[in-house]
Amino acid sequence: MEIRKVGVVGCGLMGSGIAEVSAKAGFDVVVREIDQGAVAAGRNRVEKSLARAVARGKLEESSRDEALARTIFTTSLEKMVGCDLIIEAIVESLEAKNELFTQLDGICSQDAIFASNTSSLTVTDMAAATSRPDRFVGLHFFNPVPVMKLVEVVRTIATSQETFDAAFAFAGAVGKTPIAAKDNSGFVVNLLLVPYMLDAIRQVERGVATIEDIDKAMTLGCGYPMGPFALGDFVGIDTLYRVAEIMYEEYREERYAPPPLLKRLMSMGRYGRKTGAGFYDWTPEGPVALKL
Repeated sequence: MEIRKVGVVGCGLMGSGIAEVSAKAGFDVVVREIDQGAVAAGRNRVEKSLARAVARGKLEESSRDEALARTIFTTSLEKMVGCDLIIEAIVESLEAKNELFTQLDGICSQDAIFASNTSSLTVTDMAAATSRPDRFVGLHFFNPVPVMKLVEVVRTIATSQETFDAAFAFAGAVGKTPIAAKDNSGFVVNLLLVPYMLDAIRQVERGVATIEDIDKAMTLGCGYPMGPFALGDFVGIDTLYRVAEIMYEEYREERYAPPPLLKRLMSMGRYGRKTGAGFYDWTPEGPVALKL
């Protein structure tokens, strides 16, 4: 099973990164977005990322040009026909993903492998919406995709060995370190990371320490690159809340339940760095922690 042409559905932060690393690795890439505005934004995101790599001396200008020449941006889902591997990177909604995979299933070759970049939904629930559960895997990349080295390759009870091996090899071919993960909500990283981040919020609610001091404790005491609150703002408060709800629905364990403070930030529209405010106010002078 040889993968030569890769389809990416969705060109937001994750989809653009997946498209970029695939094109840089020599794969022909087709990227689909819902309208021309989203296509233009996605193309711009890829071009800027490649330009930064050139400016930092990590990529030759010729390699950048070749990667862009190998990448097609489109609004047509039919352009996915002929792709050997199609990776979904749209909104974290099972209904939306299943609708997409049902459409793809009707137009793509039965030999094509389908993959989801979901971070919290179970892959089985998507594979079941298609006629090819044996050719369905999870390929969970991490943000920012061009920088982060890990990919969780998720195997369901129906995924064939051939499909898993091809997906695992693809992750390595785009310069990532793949690990095998069982198809449970959160896989490996989020299964461990989300409860840690939620518990940090609970400790602030209980008055154990301030937001700043918990972040300092985890960076200086444990060597983490950033504390749980800075990380929450980087990931996105809305994303963390949605993932926590999905995992709580799956496991019904209190440690996955969104704490009240997280819900209040959601209500206030404090979604993190992308909105300029979350657990911190991200000012030009530096981050200022929310006072509780």
